[in-house]
Amino acid sequence: MISDNYDVLIAGSGAAGLSLALKLASRSVNVAVLSKFALSEGSTFYAQGGISAVFDANDSLESHIEDTLIAGAGLCNPEIVKLAVNYGKNSINWLLDQGVEFTQETVANGETKLHLTREGGHSHRRVVHAADATGKAVSLSLIDRAKEHPNITLCEFHNVVELITSKQGGKPSATRAIGAYVLDSKHQRVKTMSARVIALATGGANKVYLYSTNPQSSTGDGIALAWRAGCRVSNMEFMQFHPTCLFHPNAGSFLISEAVRGEGGKLVLPDGSPFMQGYDDRAELAPRDIVARAIDHEIKKRGIDCVYLDISHKPKAFIIEHFPTIYRHCLKFDIDITQQPIPVVPAAHYTCGGVVTDSHARTDIANLYAIGEVASTGLHGANRMASNSLLECLVFASRACEAILKDLAEIPLPPGIRDWDESKVSDSDEEVVVSHNWSELRHFMWDYVGIVRSDKRLYRAMNRVELLKREIAEYYGNFRVTSDLLELRNLVIVAELIIRCAMSRKESRGLHFNLDYPNQNNSIPPQNSILIPDNYNP
Repeated sequence: MISDNYDVLIAGSGAAGLSLALKLASRSVNVAVLSKFALSEGSTFYAQGGISAVFDANDSLESHIEDTLIAGAGLCNPEIVKLAVNYGKNSINWLLDQGVEFTQETVANGETKLHLTREGGHSHRRVVHAADATGKAVSLSLIDRAKEHPNITLCEFHNVVELITSKQGGKPSATRAIGAYVLDSKHQRVKTMSARVIALATGGANKVYLYSTNPQSSTGDGIALAWRAGCRVSNMEFMQFHPTCLFHPNAGSFLISEAVRGEGGKLVLPDGSPFMQGYDDRAELAPRDIVARAIDHEIKKRGIDCVYLDISHKPKAFIIEHFPTIYRHCLKFDIDITQQPIPVVPAAHYTCGGVVTDSHARTDIANLYAIGEVASTGLHGANRMASNSLLECLVFASRACEAILKDLAEIPLPPGIRDWDESKVSDSDEEVVVSHNWSELRHFMWDYVGIVRSDKRLYRAMNRVELLKREIAEYYGNFRVTSDLLELRNLVIVAELIIRCAMSRKESRGLHFNLDYPNQNNSIPPQNSILIPDNYNP
């Protein structure tokens, strides 16, 4: 039974949201988890690679920290990186306790240990994984544990319309989160849900682009919600494009894990010749921004549709053992990766910026937290290193749990909240507008604000965003909300934030490359791009 009042309301059912829910519930906290679609329909479920943590005796925390800082191109917060890396082993052990079955290997004395793979940017093998479907293993285990817990209410097909805030007692200028208006998509009605604490774990915003490796849920909802509520947003120009998405007209957006390159896969042109050594000494194991730009450049320079990722030189048994999901999926399209190279192109993959938080995942609004991809913690800087994303989810779920448990007893019950008012709206008779606006937005973001940008392209994109914002606002004000409309409304805000951050950066750094400023500006200390909403009250 879904009630109206909870201690903690969590938006998002991926690794971040469910980890926080389980940690709080184990301490007798009453938690509700909202999932926009089915519980498993988030980015976590589709994550292939793994989770980075130091387990190898030849590796070190210092090396993991250094690799992360290098990948982040000068914009990581060193203290946050150190904090996250130090939580790595405990995070993996906690997942093992939740029943996650990571891939093991047998060592010389007959004992087993976690198998570690290597991915781009890492100087050692430190990626813990469950074959090539790590996210699925993590997601299903956490869902199973959450379903069993009496202190957790799981609300599928519940999409947050708007956060509800109130003036904080004794602090006239400050606000606190007290609840949310939530669309129950199955019954097409908006509920009023209150809570002492709200946590956003809604993932990234990569569906703002035409081509993305992410599921439908990745529409920047939490970022837009927090922005409208009065939270600062940072580093939105750093949208990571995964270098290798399967290129096939019927394949949709299927990711080819970075671990394929980590295990020896080579990027080659249609004639079979390798090209990455001409871009970086690390070749295929360079950070994602470098590899994605190299592929983009080769495609445009040569007028080809794609490049190829070839691991067929490895033994067939090795390939099938390490990449069973990729092997089976490619076979559906008559691509046998044990004998043929895989056609690949870059696709939008990860949002490195987001809602500004502190080291305990607190946002600018009291009792409002942001964890996982929705947040800008300082861990990723200008480019996320492979397999640090699920690590971030786990680490900041733990950090948020610590802070919430410390403060919860002192947080008063929310005041009475007015119900959602639909008295002046009607059902839409022209929902085609939503799909057309969605398509237009994703097309021009791909064309103008993609892997390579320019000032002219950014200004063109901003002009289009301004027109769409007005159209969408008018539509939103006149018709009953639907899940598609909410996503479109959030995406256009996220698009504006990406463009504004990109316009403010007069250099190329990490994932942001501008033809008008092709070099990194080293004359001043690296700066985060921080946007402040009109209703910001520090």
